[in-house]
Amino acid sequence: MQRRAFLAAAAGAAFAQTSTTTTAARLGRAGEKLLMVHADDCGMCHSVNLASTEALTSGAVQSASIMVPCPWFPEFADFAKQHPDLDLGIHLTLTSEWKFYRWRPVAPIDKVKGLVDPEGYLWRDVRSVATHASAEEVETELRAQIERARQFGVRFTHLDTHMGTMYARPDYFEVYTKLAREMKVVCMMPRPTPEAAAELSQYPIKADALERKEREGFVLLDRLFTGVNGSTPAERAASYRQLLRGLKPGVTKLIVHLAKDDLEIRAVTNAWQQRWSDFQFWTSPEARALRAELNIRTVTYRELGKLL
Repeated sequence: MQRRAFLAAAAGAAFAQTSTTTTAARLGRAGEKLLMVHADDCGMCHSVNLASTEALTSGAVQSASIMVPCPWFPEFADFAKQHPDLDLGIHLTLTSEWKFYRWRPVAPIDKVKGLVDPEGYLWRDVRSVATHASAEEVETELRAQIERARQFGVRFTHLDTHMGTMYARPDYFEVYTKLAREMKVVCMMPRPTPEAAAELSQYPIKADALERKEREGFVLLDRLFTGVNGSTPAERAASYRQLLRGLKPGVTKLIVHLAKDDLEIRAVTNAWQQRWSDFQFWTSPEARALRAELNIRTVTYRELGKLL
């Protein structure tokens, strides 16, 4: 979450849950613990692609999203084209955060000048995007990303947001939901709960905005977890065990970041160990057995899309 720091915090008290109907109940699965383990950043690099495709095809994770501007997007797009039944979304990307491994907008630069830093890449952080880029430029770039995904044969089930940038300004949030409605897919939004307050505390989107979107027909996650504590395999595994044992009924999305342990990912990010640890835990027999023991069922955005 530290890479997502932005502006004022939304007070936790403002996120007291107002709806008594959960998304799980709308699916006809009231009382069930439904978990979507979601792999972020597909297409970022080859190491992430290798880990994510293995986790998806083995059923270790239920969903994933793709970073279209990234250099290894074509590799993952080819995988997506060969597996049209998988639950894959577009990870709308407006930042390029790593020190040396970076990417540019998909749209022509002269159309999205506010999204480009002095080095010619997307800005490194959310604050810089929100300070420099208009909502019109954001929409232009996101439409270009969606169109490129379609050109590569990706059949996407949802939209979500890299580093939470679509929550950085109310007008960005409106672009985000506008595109989801136009594309007739779900976009990642949590139900306003105290847990959501913690996840979105660094963004200006308040409970009333989420409640309004639900009234407009958008499908909300009952709970959203964007990560856990720890860096080493042992620390991450302990955090995931705790999360699974404390899981409540409803539709919960857990975002994970997967990679192999190789020279590429070690060169790209100093957070490589967390990604390797996530891959190790979620592809392990322990994770599968623990989910079965706790009677945790799977759910996907494809299923949530039926509620639109």
